[in-house]
Amino acid sequence: MEKIARQGLLYDFYGALLTEHQRHVYEDVVFYDLSLSEIAEEQGISRQGVHDLIKRCNKILESYEEKLHLVEKFEQTKKLAREIQSLTKAFSENRDMGLIHRIEEISGEIVELEAH
Repeated sequence: MEKIARQGLLYDFYGALLTEHQRHVYEDVVFYDLSLSEIAEEQGISRQGVHDLIKRCNKILESYEEKLHLVEKFEQTKKLAREIQSLTKAFSENRDMGLIHRIEEISGEIVELEAH
């Protein structure tokens, strides 16, 4: 997964667990694409301080993901949902009941993902 996209997803799932200051700086880098110098000037800290803060935030967010796997489950659920969409389209075209059986299996996989 592209680094910026992953950072965005990690932030979506775990960003509320960062401090307000960390969230503000992280958003400036990831979502608003501000330079470290721009953020440093705005925040009244050094460019290195901004760099270290972003690095620390990335480690914190990755550590939450290692423990909770919410992004991983989200990605798996999206993949399975896309497969269901494809199978339902195929079923509407040829009425193959075997496709319904596969859809039931996939929906069971999604339920199991959410249970763990």
